[in-house]
Amino acid sequence: MSAWRLLLTRPAEDCAALAQTLAAQGVASHCMPLLAIETLDETPEQRSAFADLQRYCAVIVVSKPAARIGLQLLAQHGASTADLPWFSVGAATAAVLAEQGLSVHFPDSGDDSEALFALPALQQAIAAPAPRVLILRGEGGREFLAERLRSQGVSVDYLPLYRRVLPHYAPGELSRQVRAERLNGLVVSSGQGFEHLLQLAGDDWPALARLPLFVPSPRVAEQARAAGAQIVVDCRGASAAALQAALEQFPAAAL
Repeated sequence: MSAWRLLLTRPAEDCAALAQTLAAQGVASHCMPLLAIETLDETPEQRSAFADLQRYCAVIVVSKPAARIGLQLLAQHGASTADLPWFSVGAATAAVLAEQGLSVHFPDSGDDSEALFALPALQQAIAAPAPRVLILRGEGGREFLAERLRSQGVSVDYLPLYRRVLPHYAPGELSRQVRAERLNGLVVSSGQGFEHLLQLAGDDWPALARLPLFVPSPRVAEQARAAGAQIVVDCRGASAAALQAALEQFPAAAL
């Protein structure tokens, strides 16, 4: 049995799945979703993109919510995906797309835009004449991938499909949950998830900042350290496997 007792902060459905996976490995956890997914109203841009997907040499999907909503739009508009390569940032998002029979490429290591950009299959796809790429994502988000693609002469269309919002909790609820469940580690899956953690912590952040914080990437690690987090563990990925590997590498007694 692991000594870790972790606070999980993903959206509710993903949080429950991660808690179940960790429990099977003897890791105790408590779910407190700090991200809720709100689907955006359909726009003319969405209808246009899915009506003519074949104008693109590749479709990039950055998250599971983007994959789920994108698949709904595919079915709704009867869009053709013949010979169209799909790409995802991580294996979990790829699995959502692959369940519907799509051909999906993703990095074997590193659940981030940097690893995806280096993927040979993506480089091959954008070698097409007048390459154009569609990126399905949430509202806002990083510009790294689009900037790198545009630097290689690729036209990039963003299609925001959802927004992430902070669910309502009473003031002080985060600290109460940590104390009541005797939690000794915090887990966030994105930069926005960390922002919500910080926002909800409020005046209690200095105390919570002393707990080990597990993050998915160097970028979020830097963000957390800049905010005062004292022990930051970069899992180098947002998947359950990446978190489990980090927990094995950093047992609770060692931190």
